[in-house]
Amino acid sequence: MDQLDAMKLFVRVAELESFTRCAEQLGIPKATLSAAIRRLEERMGTRLLLRTTRRVQLTTDGQLCYARCRDLLADMEEFDGLFRQGGQISGQLRVDMPSRMARHLVIPALPAFLAQHPDLQLMLSSTDRRVDLVRDGFDCVVRVGALEPSSLVARPLGHYRQINCASAAYLARYGVPQTLADLAGHRLVHYGSGQGRSEPGFEYQLEDGSRALLPMAGALMVNDSETYLAAALAGLGIIQMPRVGVEGLLGRGELVSLLPQWQAPPLPIHALYAHRRQLAPRVQLFIHWLADLLAGALAGESEPAAP
Repeated sequence: MDQLDAMKLFVRVAELESFTRCAEQLGIPKATLSAAIRRLEERMGTRLLLRTTRRVQLTTDGQLCYARCRDLLADMEEFDGLFRQGGQISGQLRVDMPSRMARHLVIPALPAFLAQHPDLQLMLSSTDRRVDLVRDGFDCVVRVGALEPSSLVARPLGHYRQINCASAAYLARYGVPQTLADLAGHRLVHYGSGQGRSEPGFEYQLEDGSRALLPMAGALMVNDSETYLAAALAGLGIIQMPRVGVEGLLGRGELVSLLPQWQAPPLPIHALYAHRRQLAPRVQLFIHWLADLLAGALAGESEPAAP
């Protein structure tokens, strides 16, 4: 194992704060990993990591070494691809994004993308759970909704326009609301994760662009966008979600758009990645491709007709 490999291992251990998790993630024996880090420390002439029974922490010298290693590894990756024929992108790319975005937008477009970049290996995680980009080993994550403060770089990718909708069967039972006051006799399916919505209620945007919340009753709260949609189709209540991906259901009448004048504020979409002097070419490539893909999908949105 050369010094470059040892640097890569050191960076992953530092990010995961665990020899065990790093060894499992990389598929190598823990003893091999420990020996590689020990040899790197001997070569550097200093202790880089403090090992305890609960976690692994960077020493002061380790923090300096970690920052330099990240920059050097990024530079080496860029150098390796400098004279590759046609600028071919290769390597493994780990991405996490919301499940409905993956299923309805990204997966259908992936065959063409991967055909253009046959040496790229994409590991796509799709969940509405907020993953830890660094600790979980992702190159970038896509998040929809308000962002929490962090040291990550956030690149805007657009906004999802939201709609209010319910199933035809639900509306046949409870009636079609025409005003906010009508919602007193209706139910809302509550969504509890991932879209920046923490208070249960009907969200809508005021004329000045600010957000308002109308408390509403509801017997169900979910934390997954596919379950959220399924609950609406089952007639469990009104939902508020991006129009992208449900056009077919609206067109077939399985879902009906409601109260277009009282829609929830648009949801911002961002690609997040760790701050580095040089962003890996494969990460840049994927983010640019996704930005173009989203631009096309969002440009195709049309205003829903009032019921």
